[in-house]
Amino acid sequence: MTRAGHTALNDELKILKSVERPAIIRAIAEAREHGDLSENAEYHSAREKQSFIEGRIKELEGLLSLAEVIDPKTLSGTIKFGATVTLVDEDTDEEKTYQIVGEPEADIEAGKLNLKSPLARALIGKDEGDSVDVSTPGGVKSYEVLSVSFI
Repeated sequence: MTRAGHTALNDELKILKSVERPAIIRAIAEAREHGDLSENAEYHSAREKQSFIEGRIKELEGLLSLAEVIDPKTLSGTIKFGATVTLVDEDTDEEKTYQIVGEPEADIEAGKLNLKSPLARALIGKDEGDSVDVSTPGGVKSYEVLSVSFI
């Protein structure tokens, strides 16, 4: 994953451990004070949220422990992990720019393309000026690679 992705996941983990976990523990303690737990909706809701938080903490710890941080600035050449790619749709002439990143940090709205996505897999190994055909649910889309950079 990229340094930015690693930092974002690490920040989320810190917030879950230092803010969310203590808050949910207080909420559970407060709900217990209301009496009968079998009919206490606040208690059950807080326990469910606690379960979610603990699961996310374990997931993030696992991802971060196995993560290999790659600095795209040290890379060059054809399209690979970390590349920032500008494409033009050959049918609509619409330009889009994506950075190819790991699965945990992918966010298509922010221009972060999952390495395992069909478009990213089609782009790997290509260079500026190459044409790429990608099978999508709406049919085959053709793109031309306008630029490749590693920033």
